[in-house]
Amino acid sequence: MADREVESRAAKIRMIVLDVDGVMTDGRSYVNSDGVEFKAFDIRDGFGIVMARRAGLEFGIITGLMSPIVERRAEQLRIDEVHEGFIDKDLVLKEIISRNNMDASEVAYMGDDLFDIPALKLAGLSAAPADARPEVIKEADWVSSSDGGRGAVRELIEMIMKAKGIWDDNYRKYDKG
Repeated sequence: MADREVESRAAKIRMIVLDVDGVMTDGRSYVNSDGVEFKAFDIRDGFGIVMARRAGLEFGIITGLMSPIVERRAEQLRIDEVHEGFIDKDLVLKEIISRNNMDASEVAYMGDDLFDIPALKLAGLSAAPADARPEVIKEADWVSSSDGGRGAVRELIEMIMKAKGIWDDNYRKYDKG
């Protein structure tokens, strides 16, 4: 999709909905000998979510797996729309859009694997990390230069905030020099 069309779509976004594994994380799951699972989240992605929330953007998570790790991360980032254990992500996304009195054009969705494609097709702006499945990249309006769990979410947030004209004011809050 042409840069101007992506920028036009990004300017309308009010909510960003994210997959977890492969988007907010690098897609790997670590399990120790006691069966305790670990996931790694990019702190810069998290700070991007905090900045964007302070600027008025809303966030949601739709993931196919159930994990207390996801619940804890969502709590840390104050993301209220958390939907776990869903493969039909488009149906959940439709419900989120309806419940929040939004139009699909006001929602961005970032996913990385095949079961994300229906949600990508529904969203007003679809996005994928650089290391997403080729089929997902083909469907995405915008692809980050970073991999999932390594800055892809932050790139999406900054691109949307710049398109909305709210990046400079937000940046200045942290630039005390």
